[in-house]
Amino acid sequence: MPEFLTLLPPDEARARLLSHLPELVIDSESIDVISSLGRVLAEDILAPHPLPEFQRTTVDGYAVRARDTFGASDSLPAYLTLIGEVPMGDSPAFEITSSQCALIHTGGMLPNGADAVVMLEYTQHAHENEIEIFRAVAEGENLIHIGEDVVQGQLILPRGSVMRPAEVGGLLALGIMFVQVAKRPVVGLISTGDEVIDPSQSPRPGQVRDVNSYTLGALVEKSGGVAKRYGIISDQFEALKEAAAKALSECDLVIITAGSSASTRDMTSDVIRWSGEPGVLVHGINTRPGKPTILGVCNRKAVIGLPGNPVSALVNGYLFVVPVIEKLLGALPKSRATIQARLTVNLSSQAGREDWWPVKLIPSPSGREVRGEGEYQADPIFGKSNLIFTLASADGLLRIDPNATGLSAGEMVEVLLI
Repeated sequence: MPEFLTLLPPDEARARLLSHLPELVIDSESIDVISSLGRVLAEDILAPHPLPEFQRTTVDGYAVRARDTFGASDSLPAYLTLIGEVPMGDSPAFEITSSQCALIHTGGMLPNGADAVVMLEYTQHAHENEIEIFRAVAEGENLIHIGEDVVQGQLILPRGSVMRPAEVGGLLALGIMFVQVAKRPVVGLISTGDEVIDPSQSPRPGQVRDVNSYTLGALVEKSGGVAKRYGIISDQFEALKEAAAKALSECDLVIITAGSSASTRDMTSDVIRWSGEPGVLVHGINTRPGKPTILGVCNRKAVIGLPGNPVSALVNGYLFVVPVIEKLLGALPKSRATIQARLTVNLSSQAGREDWWPVKLIPSPSGREVRGEGEYQADPIFGKSNLIFTLASADGLLRIDPNATGLSAGEMVEVLLI
């Protein structure tokens, strides 16, 4: 297979795959905001009204005219007449005029005439209806103004935004109860190999339980897709071709695990060529683990062939499957969650190859942190790519740049959290 002899850098391979996928019209559905966590918006959201809609206090204290407090101090307090208390959840029925104040609680609506709030701890009762003020306040102090959060008509969430807890709360604060979100793409998962059996079965010597369709299925679900498993296909070309055709007809993306190396028994690349145009785009990624990864497009749908080794399959799932799902969702580009940590041991690498190491994050020993150098240590987990608990024990993945020949112990590194 000539493609396998030319190994592409992961970034170039991913860009080639994404460039061959069409710009899709994102299918959408309306769901209630309360159930929208993790979904991708399929519409721009504009604020229907300002937030907040009224001036309110951020502290417990007294609503005042700021100019009535100017010069107030412990030794020379200002004296204001108490005219009432602002009701919570309602507008006050009175107005603040010269030398007057009103008791107000956090979140309460500012009475007309008032333009600031003095915190309770800087006041005391002088007489029954008279308050001593020991600290001056400026106009607007301790207040949230109308539209200070958002103004009416403001674009608050663009299409492609992912709904997080803050976005859910923000939309509900504006009274928005339903949103249009992208439908979750369906991802077909095909496992191959005569030696692979269902996880519920007891393996005979030489057999292994299917891990990849479940780890990758979990990654698909976490990334916003719907996993659809097509079972375990034997090492027969016709059987794999039939399964791939069915998956392509029913899914938005198809993943085939195992059958991606240069072995004569491996048929994934031939099946992808048969399944549609343009077929195989990349066969071989210059990375470890996961060199024999295949990237293809068949009649406008991505087909990804991943190695059978569980660590290789899952690491390359992060590198190639997740970006395709994000494109199918119309998600806006976003940075990955990373953390800075100090490497505990030397790591060697081959120049020109991008390496990904699973690492355990260990809090730095108490009292030994150096300011500005991070509070975690990155401890590499050594193991072969067919050992799933190598990755299950990891907190993140450490990337070694292809221009480097390794990393030194004590070096600060960036860890991609998984």
